[in-house]
Parts: sequence; structure tokens; C-alpha cells
Amino acid sequence: MPTILDELAAYAAERTANAKRKRPLQSVRADAEALPKGDFRFEEALRGEELAFICECKKASPSKGLIAPDFPYLRIAREYEAAGADCISVLTEPRWFLGNDRYLDDIAHAVRIPCLRKDFTVDPYMIYEAKLLGASAVLLICAILDKSQISEYHEIADSLGLSALVEAHDEKEIETAAEAGARIIGVNNRNLRDFSVDTNHAQRLRNYAPEDTLFVVESGMRTPDDIQAARDARADAVLIGETLMRADDKAAMLQYLKGANP
Repeated sequence: MPTILDELAAYAAERTANAKRKRPLQSVRADAEALPKGDFRFEEALRGEELAFICECKKASPSKGLIAPDFPYLRIAREYEAAGADCISVLTEPRWFLGNDRYLDDIAHAVRIPCLRKDFTVDPYMIYEAKLLGASAVLLICAILDKSQISEYHEIADSLGLSALVEAHDEKEIETAAEAGARIIGVNNRNLRDFSVDTNHAQRLRNYAPEDTLFVVESGMRTPDDIQAARDARADAVLIGETLMRADDKAAMLQYLKGANP
């Protein structure tokens, strides 16, 4: 029986096929390659001495349904930036996450910090799209890509000056990511096959990632203790989504997670 992740990947392939009928790969690729090459701003933002915060703009999710009925995404992105976010993750998957390419395009051109296109990349076309939308990084998920695809997609991102956050969920996928050339490895505390959450999952897997890769802990973090656990595990960054999206005062919540008084 297909998992939600299988359905997400299949729908991403369907969306891409439809997009190609409207605008061929050659056209999208040529336009993306004509833009100035990126400077890998996303990964540079994760290299500081302090833990970096990737803050997410997300309207809904398969596990939680509608998270933000009111979704002033530009205001949210600017609040994140003003509150000290290092990067912004923008959902563009339209069916389960109610994302939209327009959200990324608008946000990337409204803030100064780098943006990640959070989507289920299953085709090089989506990487060229990300470049045209203003992204500084793309997401590559080991559970839906084999090692040769990850390596190929990583090279395409490199050619455009985009960073690639390669997401793994177990020791084998971390090994695959590293062998494919990943410079940023993220471990998701949320199992994308059944959407269960284990907030200690990424910390347990930290030692499997090469020391010279940037390590990102994703999902499930709700308290300063969760963030401190990521620091203790020598993470370079955390990706925070639902906790921030449900907060009325997102700037205050971000400061709280960083360790300030609530």
C-alpha cells in the first residue's frame, strides 16, 4: 500500500509533467542558467558558531491538516527575518501542504536571508524552477531518490549556485547522502512514511554523518530543551515549522526557542 510519501512523490512527478507541457525543460533550464550563479548563501548561513535557525512558512501538512487558516506569508517571512532567522523554508507543494510557487517567489524577493524551496524534488526541472523562483537551496529526500539521482541533482544545484539539503532518516540514507556528495545532511524527526515523530531521532543519528558536512535537525522541536538537545548533538542548524506557525507571536516564540524568556 502506498505511503503518504509515495503519494507526495507521485504527485510531484505529475505536477512536473504538466509544467513541462506548458514550458519545456530546455526553456526553463536556459532561463535558470542565464541568471547569475548563486553563491551558496544557504549553506554559508549555517556555518556560524551559533546554531542556525531555518524558519518555515507552512500553511498545512498531511499529518496536521490546516495549520494556518490565515496565512499572510510575506508578513510571516519578514517577522522571521526581523527576529533573527538565518534562513526561511517555503513550502511549494500544493495538495497536502497547500503551498504555492508564488509564496517562494514573493518571499525570496522580499527578504535578504536565503530561502529553501521545500518540495518533493523528483526531477531536474524542479531545481531549475527553484532557481527561477529565487531559492538559494533545494530539498533532496533520500527516501524518494536513489544515490545516482541525488548525485545528479546535487551537481545541477551546484552548477546553479544552489545549496542542496539532503534529507535522510536512517544510517543507510545518511551513508547514501554522503556518498552522493551532500554537504548538508538533514535528519527529519518526523517519519515521512507514517508521520510519527521522535524528537530524539536526529540526535541519535548525528555520529553517522561525516564531520565535514553541515547537519540539520528537522521537525518536532517545541521547547528550548529540544533546541538544546540539538546543540548538544553538534547540529549546525534546526528547521522549525509547526511550532512557529501556530504561535501568535512568531518573533517571541523564536526568541523563546533560542533560550530567551517566553
